[in-house]
Amino acid sequence: MTATLIWILVALVAVGVYLSWTAGRLDRLHARIDATRAALDAQLLRRASVAQEVATSGVLDPAASIVLYEAAHAARQSEEEHREVAESELSQSLRAVFADPQQVEAVREAPGGEAAARELTEAVRRVPMARRFHNDAVGAARRLRQHRKVRWFRLAGHAPFPMAFEMDDEPPTALADRAA
Repeated sequence: MTATLIWILVALVAVGVYLSWTAGRLDRLHARIDATRAALDAQLLRRASVAQEVATSGVLDPAASIVLYEAAHAARQSEEEHREVAESELSQSLRAVFADPQQVEAVREAPGGEAAARELTEAVRRVPMARRFHNDAVGAARRLRQHRKVRWFRLAGHAPFPMAFEMDDEPPTALADRAA
């Protein structure tokens, strides 16, 4: 009788430790999602800021400047529920404005343009990486949250279900070629 109670107690402690470890792992994944989202937000803000800077520099033709400035401004000012669409529109505007490699050369030849072109190239290159890191963290958390033990024991607590950030982040060909 005593041995049975001891084995039951050991089993309960083992299950408790396992559930605690799983909850801790889930908590770490949620913290990783928060960190990768902050990094993604920083890269998106940097890209929009550099795009606005290039648009107002006077090296682009007026139509391209207006298109790029408005898309960058909309991306910076968008509300969270419209952010993916605004960032995708900025990507499309960047591809439209910098579809021709001569446009990148025009930016480079302007005073201070070499630094602006390099910064824009780095910004459009880093956004897909930051988005991929964020979406990988979201995927890992989602897979863990789908396990029955996590649902049955409510190990996720009150944390919202993680959402991936889906946007068009393909860089302009002229800038992507320059980064290589």
